[in-house]
Amino acid sequence: MAEMTDSQQTAGVAETTGTRGSRKVRTGLVVSDKMDKTVVVKITRRVPHPVYGKMVTRTKRVKAHDEENSVKTGDTVRIMETRPLSKDKRWRVVEVTERAR
Repeated sequence: MAEMTDSQQTAGVAETTGTRGSRKVRTGLVVSDKMDKTVVVKITRRVPHPVYGKMVTRTKRVKAHDEENSVKTGDTVRIMETRPLSKDKRWRVVEVTERAR
């Protein structure tokens, strides 16, 4: 088996990570799949309250591009930031972490 040189290895890494800089990657729950090639993903994060320090849950709903229409409501997905695809879509589905039951 032929071994890869350092430049070939870094080229393979650049293809997978992208050469345009780091992009935000989030994990969320699909709450709607009624649109064509688009899903609505709920991203939940826990942050301390600015005054009282108690952990509170903040949620954000974003629209993500799903090219194959394979994602269904209830699935847990990983989404990545991308260029604007429409008025509201700025994310795309990278992978389905867990299927709905």
